[in-house]
Amino acid sequence: MSDGRQPRATTTGRATAARGPAEAAAPPPSGPTARRTRRVRMTGKERREQLLDVGRTLFAERGYEATSVEEIAHKAGVSKPVVYEHFGGKEGLYAVVVDREMRRLLDMVTGALTGGHPRELLEQAAFALLDYIERFTDGFRILVRDSPVAQSTGTFASLISDIATQVEDILGHEFKQRGFDPKLAPMYAQALVGMVALTGQWWVEVQRPKKSEVVAHLVSLSWNGLSGLEPKPRLVGHRKS
Repeated sequence: MSDGRQPRATTTGRATAARGPAEAAAPPPSGPTARRTRRVRMTGKERREQLLDVGRTLFAERGYEATSVEEIAHKAGVSKPVVYEHFGGKEGLYAVVVDREMRRLLDMVTGALTGGHPRELLEQAAFALLDYIERFTDGFRILVRDSPVAQSTGTFASLISDIATQVEDILGHEFKQRGFDPKLAPMYAQALVGMVALTGQWWVEVQRPKKSEVVAHLVSLSWNGLSGLEPKPRLVGHRKS
């Protein structure tokens, strides 16, 4: 027979009832645990691009030999097997980085040759190379180093040769117009492009004088020769900076 009293709640029951459903739930993780929980998993393509960016930076700063797979993986926040999975190792990653930079530079130079007076074409080529050096300095530093994977990617010298081929066509046409031997055009093209490239290696370190002045003086030398150098050469094309 009941005496009318309610059954006693257990201690656990009272605590749960007092907190209510919202408070009874476990609190969400915070700190490093929360950051790990919220990390978005990259797609294979995104991870590959991230590794290329990391590798490009490290190769430019430290060089190929001084950069390790461990360091690349650490900077990217992944394990070493991930690097091997995407590129087969450091050499494979380096080869892709070099190939991309070579194509980028060649595209910038060939795309800049839009026509006009031959002297203006020289200005366009010089501007394009210095633009690349200024905008993609890490890439340029990688290209001018001795490549340990030259067999598969080519070298900076071979890239300069590709650019010289573009200039060679321009010079060959001008040589014919002026009665010069067009067979000499390849030699002059190599000389002109090599001069700009080596000057670019120097300019990337000192960053002076300003780019437009460097272009003007390079073109003045290549166009007039030492005997006809202009003390204050002017750009003839539309671009002035």
